[in-house]
Amino acid sequence: MTLRHLTAVALLVSALAACTSNSPSGDAKGDERTIAVTSTDDGCEVSTAEVPEGALTFKVKNAGTKVTEFYLLGEDGLRIVGEVENIGPDLARDLVVNVPAGSYTTACKPGMVGEGIRADFTVATSKGSTVAAGDQATVAQAEKNYAAYVKDQSDQLLTKTTTFVDLYEAGKDDEARELYAQARVHWERIETVAESFGDLDPKMDAREADLEPGQKWTGWHRIEKDLWPQEAKDYTPLTDAERTTFGDDLLKNTKTLDSRIQKMSFTVDQIANGSRGLLEEVATGKVTGEEEAWSHTDLWDFQANVDGAKVGYDGVRPILMDNGNSALARQLDSRFAELQDLLDEHKKGDGFVSYTDLSKDEVKELSDAVNALSEPLSKLTAAVV
Repeated sequence: MTLRHLTAVALLVSALAACTSNSPSGDAKGDERTIAVTSTDDGCEVSTAEVPEGALTFKVKNAGTKVTEFYLLGEDGLRIVGEVENIGPDLARDLVVNVPAGSYTTACKPGMVGEGIRADFTVATSKGSTVAAGDQATVAQAEKNYAAYVKDQSDQLLTKTTTFVDLYEAGKDDEARELYAQARVHWERIETVAESFGDLDPKMDAREADLEPGQKWTGWHRIEKDLWPQEAKDYTPLTDAERTTFGDDLLKNTKTLDSRIQKMSFTVDQIANGSRGLLEEVATGKVTGEEEAWSHTDLWDFQANVDGAKVGYDGVRPILMDNGNSALARQLDSRFAELQDLLDEHKKGDGFVSYTDLSKDEVKELSDAVNALSEPLSKLTAAVV
């Protein structure tokens, strides 16, 4: 992660304004809501890390050799507030977005792959410039932002799956085990979208306990068992050739999934229903510890499902408020926060403790919090359409 704050802000803003084709009228110099961004192949220079709330203009210049993208993300680093794509070398584009006070993350993505080069960004409260929630996210904007989020997660899934398969096929089991849950996070955040492809989901995410008679077992959990065989009776490790077969199959299907997702769009009702659906995934597979029968990394999946549900909800929240449902919004805000607080109690390093470390009381506590959130979340779609 790289961030260098420029010292000659006024000079850089002036220079970028001169080479940006869609510059707003007037001189950007001295405008504290105009932010210069320079994306290179290995850097993302943002002219300031704090601005007052209101209509912000990010003037993004690509000074690298790869096509790049720029994102303004929510504090969680997941929710997309605004983004510009496909900025070729030596080209510039503006991102104009109305942003309320809060903590955010900026990200350049040279080559348009991976998590990008990120940095913290603060939007401060400013008298007379209060941004109404409903003003910043119309239905069209919510749909656009959610589609960008899903495509980004799919892209990151493909990137990490490629590395995971390389490690697994090379016999680097410790490194593959370490990356397993991290890669699957991107699947779990968009699980309801991935599952919509009925020809791919069984090949990629089927659990051994759910196999139908005659069904060939492939995908993530087939490899999981081979990496964590200690609980399997009379298990015979896969040969190198078999590892290559299962690894290549997972990667092939991930590429197909990504190619399809990159063409998708979403409506507000699909976003709201997807948020509810992800929480149902938590209730049926993660909080019960059934998903990761060999690695016991269920809490990683749990968090990722909640991440995806929260991003979907946050995206349509302004619509909820515009429709006069502030009470439901407050209830959902509270329930999401309560569930997150419980999950945070089980964090360990960059991840979570093993599911097998949870006591029965802790599992029940998590389950009760999921149920408490599910009830108001079930009302979301009707409240935003």
